[in-house]
Amino acid sequence: MSKKAAWFLLALVVALVLAPVTFAQGPETAAKAVDWIDFAAALALGVAAAGCGLGQGKATAAACESTARNPGASGPIRNAFIIGVALIESLVLYALLIVLIK
Repeated sequence: MSKKAAWFLLALVVALVLAPVTFAQGPETAAKAVDWIDFAAALALGVAAAGCGLGQGKATAAACESTARNPGASGPIRNAFIIGVALIESLVLYALLIVLIK
C-alpha cells in the first residue's frame, strides 16, 4: 500500500469516527455522562472483527496456495480450512455475545 493510500484511509477512518459527533444533539441534552462500558464493548467488538477478518484472509490465502501446490490433498485441506475459519469466526460471535449481554 502506498503512502498516499495509507493517508487517505487514515483520513477516511478519522472522518467516519468523528461523523457522529457532528450530528450529536445540542448542549441542552448533552448533560449525561459518557457511558464508557458501551464504548469499550464497541471497541472490543471492532478489534475482534478486524482480527477475525485478517485471520480469515490469511487462512483463505494459505488454503488456496496449498491446494494449488498439491491438488491431490484438496479434500483434507478444505476440511481443515472450514474448521479453522469456523473457530476464527467464533471469536467475533463470542465478542458480540459479550457486547449484547453487557
